[in-house]
Formats: sequence, C-alpha cells, structure tokens
Amino acid sequence: MLDRLYVMFMKEFLELKRDRWALFRLVVPLILQVVIYGYAATFTISHVATTVLDLDHSSASRALLSRFYATGRFNIVDMATSQAQVTHDIDTGTATAAIIIHAGFARQLLNGQSAPLQVIVDGTNSNTALIALGYVSQITDRFQAGAIAGGWPQPTAPPGGITVSLEQRPWFNEGLNDVWFFIPGVIGTLTLMQVVSLTAFAVVRERELGTLEQIMVSPIRPFEFILGKTVPFFFIGLGDVALVTIFGTLWFDIPFTGNPLVLLLGATLFLLAAVGLGLLLSTFSRTQQQAFALNFFFINPLFTLSGFAFPIAAMPRALQWFTFINPLRYFLVIVRAIFLKGVGLGALWPDLAALAALAAGMLAISVIRFRKSLD
Repeated sequence: MLDRLYVMFMKEFLELKRDRWALFRLVVPLILQVVIYGYAATFTISHVATTVLDLDHSSASRALLSRFYATGRFNIVDMATSQAQVTHDIDTGTATAAIIIHAGFARQLLNGQSAPLQVIVDGTNSNTALIALGYVSQITDRFQAGAIAGGWPQPTAPPGGITVSLEQRPWFNEGLNDVWFFIPGVIGTLTLMQVVSLTAFAVVRERELGTLEQIMVSPIRPFEFILGKTVPFFFIGLGDVALVTIFGTLWFDIPFTGNPLVLLLGATLFLLAAVGLGLLLSTFSRTQQQAFALNFFFINPLFTLSGFAFPIAAMPRALQWFTFINPLRYFLVIVRAIFLKGVGLGALWPDLAALAALAAGMLAISVIRFRKSLD
C-alpha cells in the first residue's frame, strides 16, 4: 500500500511540476492577496471630507476646529457661511460630514454650561458614518478635558449626579492596528479557498479527462486513491499557512506571541476539514465548471459567517447557528489568539475540539460519498 500511495503522491507533485504556472498560482496570488488585505482592509478612515460652519467666530470655536485639523482624520473641504451651503455640500457628495458651531458656543463654555456641537454625517455609508462619529466624540472629549484643565468652568452636573470618567486601554493591540486583526485571519481564509479548490478540481479533472476509470481498474484501491489525491494538498495547505505567517510577521511587523506547535495543531485540524470539504464538492461535480460554481457557492458564505470581518454576535440568531458548522470560524479564533494573546491549549481546547469534530465528520461523509460515486 505504501508503494501505491507513493506513486499517487509523486503523480500529483509531477503534475504540479509539469504545469509551469503551478508555482506561480500557488505562491504569487497568495502573497498579493496578503498585501492587499494588509493595506486595503481596514476599519480606520482618514481624510473624511468635511464642511465647517462656524457661527461663533471665537477663540474657543477656533481651538476646537484646530483639533479636527490636527488629527488628520478630517479634511476640511469647505468653510461654509450658511446652513444652506452645508446642506448643498452633503447632498452633492462634496462633504461626508459637516461640523456646525452655533453662536454663543464660547459664552456657554465660560458660563459652565453645556455647549452643543452639531455634527451632520452622510449615512449612505453607515460604516464610515459610525467611525467618523466616533472620532468626533473622541476629539470633543479631549477638547473638554483640555478646556477644564485650562481653567474654564466645568459644566454643572445635575443635583446628586455622578460623574463617570472613562479611560480606554486596549489589551493585546494597544494601537488598535487593523492589520494585526486582518492578517492572522487571512491565513485561514486564503488557505481554505486554495485547499478546497485544489482538492475539488484535482479529483474532477481526473473524472473529466477519463483517467479516473483507468486508475480504478489499476491495483490502487479507492481508499488509497482518496489519500493520494488529498494528502499532497494537505501539505500544500501547511506550506500556505507557514508562508502567510512568515510573510505577515516580517512584512507587516505583526507580533507572534504564541506557541508555533499549537498553531500547527490548529492548522492541521483545519486543513483536514478543508480537504474533506473539497472532496465532498468533487462528489457533486462532473466537470470543472461545476466544481468552480460549487466552490464559489460554499466559500463565500463560509467567509461571511466566519467572523473574519463581521462580528458573529451581530448576526441574526438563525445565522449564528450556521456558524457552528463552519470550520473557518474556529480557526480564526485560534490563529488570532495565538498571534496576539499568546494563549495555549488550556484556553483554546474548546475550539480545537470543535474543529477536530468537524474535520472528522466532514472527512467521513466525504469519503463515504466519494466511494459511492466511484462505485
């Protein structure tokens, strides 16, 4: 059996070697996608086009606006002179946000009263709007703290009221660097796409070219054929995990604080599930076009329901249940925890156990269906 498996392994690697574009397809697109995700996938926004309407024309209003200038988050595109001009800028898309300081702003501050600041945000892009409002809140809080420290009266609190001071100190990613969040997740998403595609297409290609029947009449047994077609892509997946991990940590300076052996265990279980999914898709496909369509149909929902970019807790309850059968969900938890938190088996065993159960179940179903399709 070992000799037959060796022949199958060598057959797969020789096919990759003879394909002059194989190495290019396996390495270059992977690196390019890591670079694209690292630089383009971010929740941080800068240079928000902003219109300013200052009706107070005081030193306090200018001090507040200077803080907006200094952050680099807001790009002042127009100094409006009327409310109608502000409305026009928002309606035409000239500005995404508008800051309106009403008359009496400085006087209310000096009298120890609340000084309202009006902010208008284009909600067409809700994500940008929410992030911009968060920046506005941070800037105004710092301005208020600086004004009180500079000797301005503090706004009067209601009788018996309690003043709460909030100080933020993020753990594990103190700079809130989005790249530290996205790149570890890219390890799982890109590896899943590549391994599932390679496994499904390799088996379907044998069937489409008519060589599958020739292999089946050879001394190779179905179980050996399955191992011979899937194990090489398992090792290719391990190579992808190592490549993205090394490239991400070196190029983007992402800390790796965990144990590489724990990452290896998680990657092994995850790749077994990915290979099982690719084998399962091959049992439903007769041509490579069908395999491509099924691959697209399954991979996109797995990506969306993985928690890579969209919080699972924010999804409807029905969709949250679907995430429990998504191996990418568990692997993203594992890889991000290993990279940034440095945790080990004691904290990750529930996710590793769930991943092992999914891998075993998916491989079992795939092998049974594949044997039936061969028969």
